[in-house]
Amino acid sequence: MVKLRLRRMGAKDQPFYRIVVVDSRAKRDGKYIEAIGYYDPKTDPYTLKVEEESALKWLKVGAQPTETVRSLLRKAGVLQKFHEFRYAKETQATETE
Repeated sequence: MVKLRLRRMGAKDQPFYRIVVVDSRAKRDGKYIEAIGYYDPKTDPYTLKVEEESALKWLKVGAQPTETVRSLLRKAGVLQKFHEFRYAKETQATETE
């Protein structure tokens, strides 16, 4: 299964995280398929950058985000676009029937 999850980077007591696409069997900081953004909780306010096109592509093919990544994608507005795409597709299918 492919997942969207955080990969910890940075020095001791100064973490930042990359949002990566990874096989669920891989280690937390192990090999990943693609990096689609980053999150830095230490800045005030926090820094969040997500490549929307890449994130939407992976969500469309069935990648499952972890709870933390899901909340970050929600804050970035990616999940809203994904749901609009998904449910617009379903309503079009029901209208044609």
